[in-house]
Amino acid sequence: MIAKTPDWRGAMLGKLRKVVHDADPEIAEDVKWKRPSNPLGSAVWSHDGQVCVGIILKERVRLAFSAGSSLPDPKELFNAQLLGKSRAIDVSRNEKLDQQALKAIVKAAVGHNLAKTRPAKTRPAKTRARSRSTK
Repeated sequence: MIAKTPDWRGAMLGKLRKVVHDADPEIAEDVKWKRPSNPLGSAVWSHDGQVCVGIILKERVRLAFSAGSSLPDPKELFNAQLLGKSRAIDVSRNEKLDQQALKAIVKAAVGHNLAKTRPAKTRPAKTRARSRSTK
């Protein structure tokens, strides 16, 4: 997908990909959602659930987080899809990227997924008192 986008957007997606992998070396990567309007599809990174999606748009590259509203963003990188649960970071040509802040968001997204998938603490089973019937 990156190689098939030879302009600045492919290079930017390559940079975003590196930051995502640096933040979580165990993250899985896939290309999904190919369709006529987007024949290359979208890059999807997941770790115990979807972490983020890289999308090549006409004038920018978007990194979308489905749980973005639950993630800390102290450097205010989120600048798109600001309504609802998801948040995205749109990167334009020649825009400087705060890689450390982005890495922190990716780590928080992975942590968010891991917190959802941990098994609940088990409680000892309640003992039922036997009911005695009187006849």
